[in-house]
Amino acid sequence: MANTKSAKKRIRQRDKRTERNRMYLVTARTYVKKTRMLIEQGNLEEAEAQAQKAYSTLDKAGRRGIIHPRNAARRKGRLMAALAAARAEAA
Repeated sequence: MANTKSAKKRIRQRDKRTERNRMYLVTARTYVKKTRMLIEQGNLEEAEAQAQKAYSTLDKAGRRGIIHPRNAARRKGRLMAALAAARAEAA
């Protein structure tokens, strides 16, 4: 347990940042999950709208250092590939 005043402050700051960062990550995961669900259901128009939200949120998380920028790019690429495959299958 922290003994000094500065160590206690650092713990408070860490907890605030962790909560803020978790919000971005959880939101991104939710959008990705919803997009994949819509792709499986064959609802491609709504899936594209959800994908745009997922791309935006993943980009924000990557820019802010919550996840590595390449991790964000990889997740976006996989989502785009799934969407493209679903479009090709539907056509």
